[in-house]
Amino acid sequence: MTQYIIYFNQQWVGDHSEEWIASRGPLANAVVEQMKDAGVYVFAGGLDSDIDAAFSADATSGTIEVTDGPFAATGEFLGGLAIVNVADIEAAKMWAGKVAEACGWPQEVRRIE
Repeated sequence: MTQYIIYFNQQWVGDHSEEWIASRGPLANAVVEQMKDAGVYVFAGGLDSDIDAAFSADATSGTIEVTDGPFAATGEFLGGLAIVNVADIEAAKMWAGKVAEACGWPQEVRRIE
């Protein structure tokens, strides 16, 4: 079994009404339940969209520095993720497709080493 992360950047969501976004929650939750039923679920969750509430920890200077805000000033930031433990890449693709369909926006998939 191999773990894969399925994730999206918040900017991939696009402009939608509050009602449309709210309508995606039950669909995404249903896919998470399917993952659990299939025994492939490790973790899933959406992230707080307030990027200003993020903080960063950096120890590259030899001293741990914790600062408010994201580590890098960038136009894109992670919006949510799921981790699945599946037999092969084809299964990871299948689950990514289910998540993309439920959410209504693209997902990226990477193997966890």
